[in-house]
Amino acid sequence: MEPGLAQIREEVLRRNPGETEFFQAVDEIFASLGPVMERHPEYVEHGILRRMVEPERQIIFRVPWVDDKGVVKVNRGFRVEFNSALGPYKGGIRFHPSVYLGIMKFLGFEQVFKNSLTGMPIGGAKGGADFNPARRSEGEIMRFCQSFMTELYRHIGQHTDVPAGDIGVGTREVGFMFGQYRRITNRFEAGAFTGKGVSWGGSLVRPEATGNGVVMFANRMLKTQGTSLDGATVTISGSGNVAVNAIDYAQKLGANVITASDSSGYVVDEQGIDIDLLHQVKTVERGRISDYAERRKNARFISDGSVWDVPVDVALPCATQNELNGDDAITLVKNGVKAVAEGANMPSTHNAIATFREAGILFGPGKAANAGGVATSALEMQQNASRDTWSFDYTHGRLEETMEEIHDRCIATAEDFGHPGDYVTGANIASFLKVADAMIAQGII
Repeated sequence: MEPGLAQIREEVLRRNPGETEFFQAVDEIFASLGPVMERHPEYVEHGILRRMVEPERQIIFRVPWVDDKGVVKVNRGFRVEFNSALGPYKGGIRFHPSVYLGIMKFLGFEQVFKNSLTGMPIGGAKGGADFNPARRSEGEIMRFCQSFMTELYRHIGQHTDVPAGDIGVGTREVGFMFGQYRRITNRFEAGAFTGKGVSWGGSLVRPEATGNGVVMFANRMLKTQGTSLDGATVTISGSGNVAVNAIDYAQKLGANVITASDSSGYVVDEQGIDIDLLHQVKTVERGRISDYAERRKNARFISDGSVWDVPVDVALPCATQNELNGDDAITLVKNGVKAVAEGANMPSTHNAIATFREAGILFGPGKAANAGGVATSALEMQQNASRDTWSFDYTHGRLEETMEEIHDRCIATAEDFGHPGDYVTGANIASFLKVADAMIAQGII
């Protein structure tokens, strides 16, 4: 690592104590930037890195609400608006007990580069709360969302900051928040949110976009080696929106997806995951993954071990950050995995990524491989701005074009900077360059 990079890295560690996920995200980007700093000394002169690692704005607020028993509850809400050099802040809202400032900063930082790779005019942000929607009634979730938006509304808007969903936040939660935003502002500002219902300003393909996009990216990686997902055995972690749609699309391309998981364990279904049953259990009933195994002949539920113990050709981590560690990566490599693409944000640890790269495994980092969701959100923003709606096939075609462009940009940039075939280097440098050049053009702000 270049001396200047090392110094700023130490500053990040010192100024953000305890925010391990944020530091991990910064470290991962910095590891690729040595050649960039040598070629572009103007980035050092303009203090690009020091500015880039500091959010433009961090908002933390109280979220009081009343549960069904009349008990007053208080959660903590966040919005980290990281960088708006390319356009209005854009990034999801996460409701999960693990949410704290470090998680929000890591996600917001990653979002800056992911959004840059899409080629769309959007900056990066992330938000959420340490609220757990699991086992909460719809009325409780509505009241929480309304309280959350009663503060957040003043910080967002179609030209300022455009939130969407994330873990724990789907179309239902977006609807409750958008409704409160509309109520307070007295505006039907459709472009202030993405991930909306299709009947009130949402885009077709948006629910499928992240899961479909990571599959498209993985397939594109395999095609560089003369193969494809057709006939491949695939493991996918998670059972939320991203995982369900990744399973569905991978199977449509001819893959045999044999796993799904949640926090209680994972299922192995050698005949291929029954997507309709999985959707019913996890999305409709909001049950546990073990319920799938109970209803599916020959499927096995495993409560210990790791979903990455299952021998497969392709692995798509689609659950959460740091779910795939160094030991998991060693197991996957020993079992003959050919490609790994990240459907979640930073699901692989540094050790895991190093193992894949050293073994010559095709590895698609999340900022590239799962950019389909935010890319389609930007398409939703375009439709809202023009008061238009597009067909599923047209929008899906735009998504596929975007994922191919991201893939090819990563390959070309990695080649240009002396790391042919390295998607991590290509994604990090290509996304950084676009943001850095925009920051220089707009002055020291």
